[in-house]
Amino acid sequence: MREDDLASVMEIEHLSFPYPWRRSTFIGELDNYPFSIPFVIIHSPNERLMGYIILWFMQKEVQISNFALHPDFRGKGVGEAVLRDILDKIMKEGATEIFLEVRPSNNVAQSLYEKLGFQILGKRKKYYQSPVEDALIMSKKLKR
Repeated sequence: MREDDLASVMEIEHLSFPYPWRRSTFIGELDNYPFSIPFVIIHSPNERLMGYIILWFMQKEVQISNFALHPDFRGKGVGEAVLRDILDKIMKEGATEIFLEVRPSNNVAQSLYEKLGFQILGKRKKYYQSPVEDALIMSKKLKR
């Protein structure tokens, strides 16, 4: 992800979340490299930005801090393909576990994560705002 991607990233962010990140938050992620690794997903041949994912690397653990696809590309296998690729890449980099938080009401995302082997570890009470909702903490052990 580069700063010139942020207009498209912000559009997707606002279409995806009731309490979207601010542009300044994304700039902070860009400035926090290599701890924070923001990627964009590009659709060729028109080079339209389809989505993005932000990973935090903490030694052998990785956190997905934000992941969203433009509504035009949901339900087409893009999210699964991206996550499979990310899992493969971080395993090659030596990561042993990946974590994320997801709303309990986001059944589509939960189903995808479970399909890829993530398991629910617990909850973070009142983690989300607008509406207030707990977060499910999910993780997956990575094996080479």
